[in-house]
Amino acid sequence: MGKRILVVLALLFSCVLIASQALGAERVMTLKIGKGQALVSVLSGTAQVRPASKAAWRSLKVNEYLQGGDEVTTGSRSRLELVLPDNSRVRFADNSRFKVMQIEAASDSRNVRINVAVGRTWANVARAVGGKSRFELSCENAVAGVRGTVYRMNVNDDSSALVRVYDGEVAVSGGGQPPEQPTAARAPVLSAPTKVSGPKKVEGPKKITMEEWVYLVRSMQQISISRTGVPDKPRSFTEQEDRDEWVDWNRAKDAEY
Repeated sequence: MGKRILVVLALLFSCVLIASQALGAERVMTLKIGKGQALVSVLSGTAQVRPASKAAWRSLKVNEYLQGGDEVTTGSRSRLELVLPDNSRVRFADNSRFKVMQIEAASDSRNVRINVAVGRTWANVARAVGGKSRFELSCENAVAGVRGTVYRMNVNDDSSALVRVYDGEVAVSGGGQPPEQPTAARAPVLSAPTKVSGPKKVEGPKKITMEEWVYLVRSMQQISISRTGVPDKPRSFTEQEDRDEWVDWNRAKDAEY
């Protein structure tokens, strides 16, 4: 009789433990995200973060929050997913480095900007519901902004980039910084008067801005941007040429939501 009671108690304890674990898991999945935050929902491998206004890097963990000004780098064989307040999701492959520039998301507006220094990024952007909306992935030479779509950006070590769109439309524009203007050279010291030529008309400095080229990249199209910020014209790509482990993983994650 005593053994039966012990068995029943053990079974009850196991049920309570399983139920509590399930509730805990549910709480993790329903964590409230502040309108200026992004939740680290998936972290496979390692990642380092340097919080805004901090000098030191530290290990990043799942269920932590990122905010504007935070810089992140992912380790080798690592993957990271961020969930934004509007349920948009942004993922980063291994050996990626990015900075959260701004996260503002509410029921009537959205303003999200993430700058990618190097690495592969996948964005599944929630459809905007009224109000003002901006969602941008940028790199040194381009800005890719959308209202609601699925696309990815690859940024190479030499600052060249590739944007591929899977659903919806993405406006890709030049985002490079204006080139530095040469400083005026000092006139040489002359030992004796010399004859100089008359004045000549010199073209003033020209500021190169991101408005100088803009392309609308549609579903199953891509655009390549050179390391100097020169874009190719958008062209179609096939699922076969796009297929790899990174793409397959992201498509599987997108299918979960």
